[in-house]
Amino acid sequence: MAERTRPIRIEFCVTEQERQLIQNKMAQLGTKNMGAYLRKMAIDGYIIKVDYTQQKKLAAAVSRVASNINQICRLINSTGSLYAEDVAELKERQAEIWSLLKETQRKEL
Repeated sequence: MAERTRPIRIEFCVTEQERQLIQNKMAQLGTKNMGAYLRKMAIDGYIIKVDYTQQKKLAAAVSRVASNINQICRLINSTGSLYAEDVAELKERQAEIWSLLKETQRKEL
């Protein structure tokens, strides 16, 4: 036990219902490490889990647009011309990004 970074042990008892509540809150947070969860709750009193779903969707949309731009640039460099459907696709992807941004802003306000 001398090698542990946390050598002091703290124990407490709970009812079955309290244990279920703790486990449900851990599941909501997405953690399985009860020691870390209880330590964080005892020290800080609360845990904030940020939902990055919208940011991930936005990042994916931006990535698709960047990929399309790269492909169109390669096409322009090899053929020397730009096609209307390429521009239309870029505008469609840009509209998708704006839509995701507006949706994220509405949820935050």
